[in-house]
Amino acid sequence: MTSQLTTLDNGFRIVSENMPGLKSASIGIWVMAGGRHERLEQNGIAHFLEHMAFKGTTTRSSLEIAEAIEDVGGYINAYTSREMTAYYVRVLGQDVPLGLDVISDILLNPTFSPEEIEIERGVILQEIGQALDTPDDVIFDWLQNVSYPDQPIGRTILGPEERVKNFTRDDLVGFVKERYGPAQMILSAAGEVDHAALVEAATALFGHLPNRDSAQEVTATFKGGETRVEKDLEQAHFALNFDGPSYTDDAIYTSQVLASTLGGGMSSRLFQEVREKRGLCYTIFAQAGAFSDGGSTTIYAGTSGEKLPELAEITVSEIRRAAEDMSEREIDRARTQMKAGMLMGLESPSSRAERLARMISIWGRVPSLSETVTKIDAVSRQGVADMAREMAENARISLATYGPNAKSVSIEGIRGRLVG
Repeated sequence: MTSQLTTLDNGFRIVSENMPGLKSASIGIWVMAGGRHERLEQNGIAHFLEHMAFKGTTTRSSLEIAEAIEDVGGYINAYTSREMTAYYVRVLGQDVPLGLDVISDILLNPTFSPEEIEIERGVILQEIGQALDTPDDVIFDWLQNVSYPDQPIGRTILGPEERVKNFTRDDLVGFVKERYGPAQMILSAAGEVDHAALVEAATALFGHLPNRDSAQEVTATFKGGETRVEKDLEQAHFALNFDGPSYTDDAIYTSQVLASTLGGGMSSRLFQEVREKRGLCYTIFAQAGAFSDGGSTTIYAGTSGEKLPELAEITVSEIRRAAEDMSEREIDRARTQMKAGMLMGLESPSSRAERLARMISIWGRVPSLSETVTKIDAVSRQGVADMAREMAENARISLATYGPNAKSVSIEGIRGRLVG
């Protein structure tokens, strides 16, 4: 399967992959307008705008939007991340033109009815409340904030209640004018799709939009810090962040292999040592996340308050030990898990369409699977050990704890153990 990319004169991009044998397709528009593209006073507006997508256009009511897709057995949804907002549908191949028509209608002809804005404002405030009541959700927002303080990429995607309560229709319209230019949009499709037909339809729908410059985004700078919140919960939640490479840095593959060996599955070091041998937690994992210009390795676990210091100490010990006795077998297992996970994920047209859009937004092209596999295979045991040593000795660190005995661990204590 080979991807095809076409760029219209106004900068609008169309990328697709035909997947032989499939009778369905995933098609959507990914807009480079996420949380990191908001000014402080706009925090939460990208997510608010996503919610308003299904609340009516000049040609369809909110019910008609849903019915148009569900009448043909399809599925429609959207999401907001720190770097993108996505609007997408999953339909049968024969209904791709309908899916694209609905998505384009949502983006080009929203009404932003004042009545619907008030209804959706209430929904979003409930969503914020639910997130605040979910410790293993809110702790990652806190961790992001202390990792990237006073930066758009460090702020919560949902936004604070006080801002969400005051967004107006003019605010929504203004953000669209600022950030929803054709050069910030990527039409991505995978499954039973025809690239030429997509280009023809996209040209008719989006080709008339004038190109315009978008405001420069603030570069992500990992600074590190801590937040520790005592609360009477059943568990103490522990999250640790280490500065890491971006998507555009080949070191991201080493970072992902290291995260996998530390906490990527049941055979990983942290899972075996913390859960299997000592029974300190139910959930523990490590993952390497990245943006276009930065990244981090995150470790999370939940345990009882009295066990929190022990959990933190073991976690630090495993990071130090990874720099000393990482085995070839562990590296081979992690590489295999990465490749298998990537390939299995790409059997889904939705996952493939999302990957296409993400690759275009980062590199302006879609690296072949063989190119990615080659880079994963190039990760060496020594490279992983060196990265673990760098994390332990020099990397910037962030810590977030929440629950009983949350202040029993500190970033200074963790730094001391890492270098000790």
